Formats: sequence, structure tokens, C-alpha cells
Amino acid sequence: MKAKNDTVNTISTKKYFTRYWQLYLMLVLPLLYFLVFKYAPMVGNVLAFRRYRPGMGAWGTEWVGLQYFKRFFEDPAFWRAFRNTLVLSLLNLIVNFPIPILFAILVNEVRHLAFKKVVQTVSYMPRFISTVVVIAILGELLSPSSGIINLLRERLFGLDAIYFMNDSKYFRLIYVLVDTWQYTGWTAIIYLAAITGIPADLYEAATIDGANKGQQIIYITIPSIMPTIMVMLILNVGRLLSLGFEKVLLMYTPDNSMVSDIIDTLVYRTGLANQNYSYATAIGLFSGLIGIVLVAGSNSLSKRLTGDGIY
Repeated sequence: MKAKNDTVNTISTKKYFTRYWQLYLMLVLPLLYFLVFKYAPMVGNVLAFRRYRPGMGAWGTEWVGLQYFKRFFEDPAFWRAFRNTLVLSLLNLIVNFPIPILFAILVNEVRHLAFKKVVQTVSYMPRFISTVVVIAILGELLSPSSGIINLLRERLFGLDAIYFMNDSKYFRLIYVLVDTWQYTGWTAIIYLAAITGIPADLYEAATIDGANKGQQIIYITIPSIMPTIMVMLILNVGRLLSLGFEKVLLMYTPDNSMVSDIIDTLVYRTGLANQNYSYATAIGLFSGLIGIVLVAGSNSLSKRLTGDGIY
């Protein structure tokens, strides 16, 4: 009987594959991308345990065990980068995680279709602007000599110009606000898609019962998109130690380095600039392992509290 069921399942699977083979074919390129650019480079993590010397093999010359891990645990520069990464990531998470949710809810409530399309288009556009261009525009706006912010400060309030991009006091604020501008509309797409999947009869029933818009959002919209919110939260927590490397590097200056030097810039400087590849690999591997722990922990907590998770 079991053999017969297995045969039936095999035939059913073949029919399904034959019917939808085009969809499977579309998965080939994404699968190759992950294999070539995500999984294949993981083999290089062996350098974290071997001493690399230029011109003497890509996999290092001798096994050194945990020597490089011990080195960066005793390195004050690593712990400064670790602290900066954690503080900047948490600030970004606290500010920029709820904003796209609120934005999606507000956009969903707009009933004027033309205005709604304009708002969506304007909010999505920053995501398609190169990070280099974004930082270049920011540098012009905040320039101490010709930036509009400093000109307004000087003409309206008589204040001296501030070199915002070079001042460590403003680095984190600028980084978070730029992320808000660049990614709010793009991230809101996911929440808008989840909101549009909520059955309309729930809102109709709530309206009949006398619920106003605020009550409908609190008791229908937010609980209905909670699985999506939790998945996005888990993914964001998993990226706590992986900030936008390009943006930080472009905003990095010697004067703001005490707050702008993060793990990714430390790896870049150690590995590429100083050619200490084994040491940089050990730091990167440690960061990746912390990310795995954060994802597993947040997923477990999410399933315990809400019953939803990514696996």
C-alpha cells in the first residue's frame, strides 16, 4: 500500500513539474546567484584559521587555529567597531522599523487614487538612487560654505556654519535620517501588499459595529499584518551587525571615525587596505556567526510570543 502511494505521489509530482516547468526555469538564475555569490565564497572562511601570505596559495600556508580570533578579542579597535555597529544598528532599527509600517497604513487609507499614486511613486524613487549620489547630494546640502542648511542657519538665526559631515555628534543622526528617506517607501511596499490581502468584510463588519478608523487599524489591520511584521523584524535583527557598508564608508572621515568605524569598515581596512586577509576573515566570520544567533534567537522568541516565524 505504501509503495502504491509513493508511486501515485511521484506521478503527481511529475505532472505538476511538467505543467509548471516555466516557473522552475525562472528559479535557475536566482539559484545560481546564491550558489556563486553567497555559498561558494563561504569556502574562503578557512582563511580565518590559516595564515595567508601573498603569492603562497589562496588557502593560506599553515594552520593557526583560533589565533586571529584571540587577536581581535584583545584588539580595542574591534570592540570600538563592534560597539559603533551595535549602537547605529539599534538606533536604525528603533527609528526605521516602525516608520514604513505607519507609512503603509496611512497610504492605504488615502482614497484619492491619483494622489495615492503620486505619494507612492515619490516615496519609492529614493531607493533607486545610487548610494554614492545620495551621499554626494547630502554633502552639498550640508556643506559649511554653500549648503542650504548652513545658509538658512546663518541668515535666519545668525549661527555659525557647522561641518555636519565631519562632526561625530551628527553622524548617527544623519545616517538614520538618510535611511528613513531612502528606504521608507520601498519597505512599505511589503506592508501594503499584506494590507491589501486583508478581507474587506472584516472592515465592513467593524464599521457596522461602530468602529472608527483608528479602532479598525488597531484591531484589524495591525493584527492581520503581524506575521509580516514579525518576519521583517527577524530579518532586520539578523542584520544588526551588517550595516550599509557603502554609505558608512562614504560618510567616514578621520574626525568622525570614533563613531563611524563599524565592523564592515574595519574588515575593509584590515583586509583590503592592510592586506591582512586572515585577520579580516576571522572578524567577518565572527560577525556572521553573531547574525545567525540573532536570527535564531529572534525567530524562537517570535514563535513563542506570536506563533509566527520564518522557519
